[in-house]
Order: sequence, then C-alpha cells, then structure tokens
Amino acid sequence: MDIGRTALRLTIGPLFVGHGTQKLFGWFGGHGLEGTAGFFESKLGLKPGKRHATAAGASEAIGGVLLTFGALTPVAAGLITGTMITAIRKVHAPKGPWVTEGGYEYNAVLIAAMLALTETGPGRPSVDAGAFPRLKGNGLALAQFAAAAAGATLLTADRGPAVEEVPGEDEVTAPRHERFTREPAQVETQA
Repeated sequence: MDIGRTALRLTIGPLFVGHGTQKLFGWFGGHGLEGTAGFFESKLGLKPGKRHATAAGASEAIGGVLLTFGALTPVAAGLITGTMITAIRKVHAPKGPWVTEGGYEYNAVLIAAMLALTETGPGRPSVDAGAFPRLKGNGLALAQFAAAAAGATLLTADRGPAVEEVPGEDEVTAPRHERFTREPAQVETQA
C-alpha cells in the first residue's frame, strides 16, 4: 500500500465530490445550481452562470470520484486543476497568496498535489495501478496542467460587451456572442 498517495486521494477526492455537489445539488450546505449560477454571474462575470456552475460542479464531483478511486488520474487531476485555476483567476489572485486574506495558497497546494499524483501515479490500491500502470509520468503531469490551464482560461475568458461605432451616433454597446449561448433560429413563415 502506498500510504501517502492513498491518503492524498482519500482526502482530496471526497472533498471535491462534496464541493461539486454543493454547487450542483445544494448538498453539504451548498447553494445549489441556482444560487451558484447567480453568484457566478453577478460576482465573477461568468455568463451564462448556470452553464458555468454546472461545468464547475460536474468537474469537481467527477474529478473527485475519479481521484478517490485512482481511476484515470490525469483526467481527474485535470478537472480539479482547471477549477482551481479558474478560482485563482476569478476570485483569489487579486488578494495575494495568503488564504487569511482570501488568497490562492490553498488552490496552489491542490494544483501541486494534482501534479504530483499525475507524475507518480495514484499509488496502490487504485484502479490505475491495477489496470493502467503506465498512466503516469512527467509528460502526463505537464499535459494535464497545460490542458487544464488552457481550458480554464479559454472557457472563462472575460467576454464583456463589444463597443462598435454607428454612423451619426456616439459609441453604442453591442452584445458580444457568448461562448455558450445559442443564436435564435431564423424561421421563415409563409404568407
């Protein structure tokens, strides 16, 4: 038995399941999907809030389950890392490193733990140790971190309103197309 890695998985994994289900279902004293969506939109500028809240909650819950069992550890680590990078970017970075000031130290520790587990593997007992013993290493650790950073940044980039010039008028604000919204369908009617 690999006590250290197993302890990391059995601590971080279930806590992320709880953190994700707080967002999705309001379990463990959470605000549920509607409350989280409202916070994401009004305080973090993540629009549409419901889709971002669903993505964050699902990433945390699924990542937590996978991590707990040591199954597809690079995927689990990437899901958790992505949500932690988003938390740093959208909430904690301006407050500095210290958690006592609302900073990002806790998020950074979790990201480092995900890198370590991806590099060394989840340890024994785990699904990966039994079924995918080669699913670990420096390359996978760097790849999961890069994918999580790129995904978190692209999917949560600030897409404020675009400003465009209209002849004969001052600047007007035109809504920019959000990444996760659909354009209304144009339906022709017969006269």
